[in-house]
Amino acid sequence: MPQDSSSASTIDRAGWAEVRRFLPYLWPKQHPELRWRIMVAAFFVLIAKAVVLTLPFAYAGAVDAMSKGGDAALWVALGLVIAYAAGRFATVLFDNVRNIVFERVGQDAVRHLTEDVFARLHRLSLRFHLSRRTGEVTKIVERGSKSINTMIYFLLFNIAPTAAEMLVVAAIFYTKFGWEMVAATAATVFAYIWITRTITEWRTKLRHRMNELDGLALARAVDSLLNYETVKYFGAEAREQERFGSATRAYAEAAIKSENSLGLLNIAQAVIMNLMMGGAMAFTVWGWSKGRLSVGDLVLINTYLMQLFRPLDMLGWVYRTIRQGLIDMAQMFRLIDTEIEVKDAPGAPALLIRRPAVVFDEVVFGYDRDREILHGLSLEVPAGAHVAVVGPSGAGKSTIGRLLFRFYDPWSGRILIDGQDIKDVTQESLRAQIGIVPQDSVLFNDTIGYNIGYGRQGATQEEIAAAARDAAILPFVEQLPNGFETEVGERGLKLSGGEKQRVAIARTLLKNPPILLLDEATSALDTRTEQDILTTLHRVSEHRTSIAIAHRLSTIADADTIFVLERGRLAESGSHAALLRRDGLYAEMWNRQLAEREEPLDEAAE
Repeated sequence: MPQDSSSASTIDRAGWAEVRRFLPYLWPKQHPELRWRIMVAAFFVLIAKAVVLTLPFAYAGAVDAMSKGGDAALWVALGLVIAYAAGRFATVLFDNVRNIVFERVGQDAVRHLTEDVFARLHRLSLRFHLSRRTGEVTKIVERGSKSINTMIYFLLFNIAPTAAEMLVVAAIFYTKFGWEMVAATAATVFAYIWITRTITEWRTKLRHRMNELDGLALARAVDSLLNYETVKYFGAEAREQERFGSATRAYAEAAIKSENSLGLLNIAQAVIMNLMMGGAMAFTVWGWSKGRLSVGDLVLINTYLMQLFRPLDMLGWVYRTIRQGLIDMAQMFRLIDTEIEVKDAPGAPALLIRRPAVVFDEVVFGYDRDREILHGLSLEVPAGAHVAVVGPSGAGKSTIGRLLFRFYDPWSGRILIDGQDIKDVTQESLRAQIGIVPQDSVLFNDTIGYNIGYGRQGATQEEIAAAARDAAILPFVEQLPNGFETEVGERGLKLSGGEKQRVAIARTLLKNPPILLLDEATSALDTRTEQDILTTLHRVSEHRTSIAIAHRLSTIADADTIFVLERGRLAESGSHAALLRRDGLYAEMWNRQLAEREEPLDEAAE
């Protein structure tokens, strides 16, 4: 899986800085009711912990009372046992009330963060999305958002209360058993934490590698399924199976190493804990033999150590979870921190169009600094004109469309719409004024009505139907059993190429932009469908400024002006007839395409 230069340092960068970045989501200033919920939840944590710390005294008292015998001791023991049972119930009650109170806080914090990440992804440049696998990005967001809820719970309701409990237990042990027991307990806790951290750091690297391979396997699966037809065309099922299988096998090996390291950690933790438990109880038995301690003290120290070791026993899992959560959060924050390549200028106004004229003024651009695509390109599209941009492959035709939509910014030069530099206006207002019918109209996996209605938020059903009628797809929709509620499938694969193009045209008509970009809009269609779509496009282009990027010259022969590009420069411009008379590059391309069309006819005649 491709990684950028910072991927290797993800583990090193994952730390408490991520937690600090998340705290504003957990303690939102604009939602005081959520902060109150946090304080109420913390109050129940304290009450539950106080009850837990008093339970061993009730248990030990009951044992001591029973060892004395007599009716009075019976009632004392019964009272203490009932108090012990009530205390255990109260602990469960307070813990669950705490969870109920806090649940909305955690869910709202995760929701706001994931919404911010999603919004950020849509603000990132086209270059970012072309260089990253969709499956990989979605997996990062999924793991990051899932880890947050767990981390919140452990940080607030496990680590902090456990630390407070250790201090209280230390004070009790000092009072009841002396400093030796406190020192032994402290040494055990520090040894446990040290061995847990050491092995977990090693496991973290294994886990990070496992996540990388998991993302790779998912990305390959998504890529293969999205290209289902291509796989079938080339009979490459076995090849795809092997490609996916190699990723899953590598993931399985990494997962085995990770799980085996977990077993080693559990054994090391068990050795430390049981040494402490056995030593503490032996110390208590020795004290009882000397008459210094009672039978209840044995129960007391056993109960406290069991209560103390229960969260300590989870500490390894908690630490691993938090550490992994920090890594997952760090990867998600890296998405948020990704530099936005195309930004609005501070205080940029909205684009206002009176006359939708488009001007490219000495535009220089390339996708990479060592490969320049456009070399000082200058061309002008008058308001209301129908122009075409043609040229050999690699001449920079589609780049013009991407620059016009401001997916990228030119290295130098300007792009003007109605005399306004598009770098000086907001991207939202710019794209609201331009409609596009692309070569491959990718549709959402939803209904025909939804895909047409995507052209303008809040469009009524009547407006959607009118757009479908103008795009000449309404008769087709009316023949379907579910009409506009018909599902189009993944990327619109349930529709034919012509039907998808008409949906895209209807969507653009509903948007009703003053500038229309036709980017190879018919090149993927058969001749008959192409002519039908061209007729529709000519009709919808009326009263608009339209720019047609074309490969088939026959589809743009009626354009007002044809701009001919060659290697990123304007080679020729003029009407179809004028360019043919010039007998230059356009005439050469025209004659070649004409010959290619006539050759099949000659073969058929023979």
